[in-house]
Amino acid sequence: MADGMTGGEPNGGSSDASDAAAHGARSNGGHNAAGRTTDGQGAVGQGTGGAQGVGAQGVGGQGVGGRGAAGGAGGPNAGEAGGYPTALGSSTPTSITLLGHDLARDVMGEVGFGELAFWLATQRRPTSGETRVFEAVLAALADHGFTPTAIVTRLTYLSAPDSVQGALAAGLLGGGSRFLGVTEDSGRFLNGVLASLDGPPPSDDAGWDALALDIVWAERAAKRLIPGLGHHVHKQVDPRTPRLFQIATEEGLVGPHLSLFAAIGRVHPQVLGRTLPLNGAGVCGAALADLGLPLELLRGFALLARTAGLIGQLAEELRHPVANDIFLSVDLHNRPVAPEPYAPGGSHG
Repeated sequence: MADGMTGGEPNGGSSDASDAAAHGARSNGGHNAAGRTTDGQGAVGQGTGGAQGVGAQGVGGQGVGGRGAAGGAGGPNAGEAGGYPTALGSSTPTSITLLGHDLARDVMGEVGFGELAFWLATQRRPTSGETRVFEAVLAALADHGFTPTAIVTRLTYLSAPDSVQGALAAGLLGGGSRFLGVTEDSGRFLNGVLASLDGPPPSDDAGWDALALDIVWAERAAKRLIPGLGHHVHKQVDPRTPRLFQIATEEGLVGPHLSLFAAIGRVHPQVLGRTLPLNGAGVCGAALADLGLPLELLRGFALLARTAGLIGQLAEELRHPVANDIFLSVDLHNRPVAPEPYAPGGSHG
């Protein structure tokens, strides 16, 4: 139980879980958090449901009471009866349970990290085939060279080497519509098309091609880009794309999202007059959607993968630093220009 859930112990420290059960104040369904005392009597905290809770005895002075959260029926056991349900992690003094399994006995050393990430997100254990496709997606998105996310991670570490978490966070915050976010955008786009169908999805390539052709024409007419189509480096083929299609095919997991994405790759030259590659981030979004993962979390899986890549970037920065060179290449080569007053209504406003 978190610090502040009960009043302070006589030595000023936070009480343990058993003390919390005995002394922690409770409100209507939630815990009433009596503040930690510095010396003296723990305060009485007022819950939103009207129940009061008394902090533990201190050594001298007055503690500060917290306000409890409204929950189920009032009474001393309201927190247990109608509190905060979770199927994820929970603990007792002697065990930790995760997803209904004993963490130490059933999970550690038995379940791989990719499999566990899938399991946590869906609350069902994936099949071996699903795990293979999912982990292939994570591998595809882990690192792609000196992208903006990698560069900003290295530069942030250069500026604040005492904050590894800040450097990682800076890189993750750069995952958006141009880098990494395409995974989510592609999955959502394909899912939106499929959800708009009046009947069942096509059953053969000819049907998928006809649907894809209508979609590409519609997006062209609306002057919208199709997520996952094109790449700034891989002008012909993104090597991740055919490999992920191969893995999904081998595992029997090519569903409607991948089928539609493949069809877009086949027919778009008829509309655009040129051939663009289906990029890796886009095919990853289609594969994740076919695995039944929540669309709202697709970018989260891309960020999960990129976290590993950013740790690798930092590890390499420690051995072979380049961030200072990147910084100096800009700082020492700036070109002074005359001020350009902002004009409302211009290209950026």
